[in-house]
Amino acid sequence: MTINILFSASSAGWERYEFPLRKTLDEFNLRYHLSTEISANQVDYIIYAPQSGLEDFSPFTRCKAVLNLWAGVEDVVGNKTLTIPFARMVDHGLTQGMMEWVVGHVMRHHLGMDQHILGQDGKWKQHVPPLAQDRIISILGLGHLGSKCAKALSDIGFQVRGWSRTKKHTDSIFCFSGTSGLKASLKGADFVILLLPATPDTENTLNEKTLSLMKRGAFVINPGRGPLINDEALLRALDSGQITHATLDVFRTEPLHKSHPYWSHQKVTVTPHIAAATRAEYAAPVIVENIRRGENGEPFLNLVNRERGY
Repeated sequence: MTINILFSASSAGWERYEFPLRKTLDEFNLRYHLSTEISANQVDYIIYAPQSGLEDFSPFTRCKAVLNLWAGVEDVVGNKTLTIPFARMVDHGLTQGMMEWVVGHVMRHHLGMDQHILGQDGKWKQHVPPLAQDRIISILGLGHLGSKCAKALSDIGFQVRGWSRTKKHTDSIFCFSGTSGLKASLKGADFVILLLPATPDTENTLNEKTLSLMKRGAFVINPGRGPLINDEALLRALDSGQITHATLDVFRTEPLHKSHPYWSHQKVTVTPHIAAATRAEYAAPVIVENIRRGENGEPFLNLVNRERGY
C-alpha cells in the first residue's frame, strides 16, 4: 500500500528537502507518494513547519503523525486540532551545529578575540586570558542540545554547571534543578548559556534578579528561545557592566525589527537564528525513520510532551 506523505512547509523548504527525502525513502524501500498537495483525508504523514500556513489538522482523519522540521514546537504545541502524535526534530546536524555555534562564541569571549579582531590600532597590548579551568559556565537546559554543549565545554576544561526543571545526571557536569538550584547554578558564573524550551514557566528566566547573581562582567549566550530573557533587564545589565556582552541568536519577534536596540548596542552580537539550523541531508533520515516506525507499529521517536510544551 502506498504511503501518502504531505510536505507542508515553505516552497524554499520543498526545494531543499525533496531530493534528500526521496533518496532516503528509496533507501528504506518504502512505497510512497510525496507531495505538497494531497487530499487531507488521504494523508498518512505530515512533514511540517509552522510557517506553512497549516493550522487546522482536523481534516487529516487518517494521518498517523505530524513530523516537525524544527526543534522548537512552541508555535504549534497548543493547537487544539493537533491530537495525533507530534514529533520534534532531533538530528545529528542540528545538534552538531548548535554545539559548534555555542563553543565558538564561548571561545570568542573567553579568549577576548574581539579586541584583536576589532581593535587593530597599532598598539602592542598583551592580554593573557584565564585558562578554561578557571571559568564557570552555567547551561540552563540539559536536554539533548544542552547536554551535548555541556560535554563539549567540559572536555575543553571549563567548569560546567547545568540546570533543568527536573533532576538530571550528566557526567562531568554539576547538575542543579528547581528554583533554588537555578540560583546556585547562576551564582558567580562567568557565562550563562540558555538552551531551555519556551514555555510559560521558562519565560524571563534571565531577569534583573537572576542576572545579578552572575559574576560581574559575565557573558550571556542565547541560542535557545527569545522569551527566556527579559530584554529590558538585559539591556540595563549591559549598560551597568554587570554583563560584558550578550550573543543572541533568538528573539521574541523574528526577524528582529531594525529599530530594536540590540542592533546598535556595542555589547550585543545578533545572529539571525542560525545556531541550530535544520540541514535537510541530516533531517531526512530522522523523518523517514519515524515513518518506517509508524508503518511497523513501533513507537515514534522524539514525541512532544504536550503537558510540558516540548
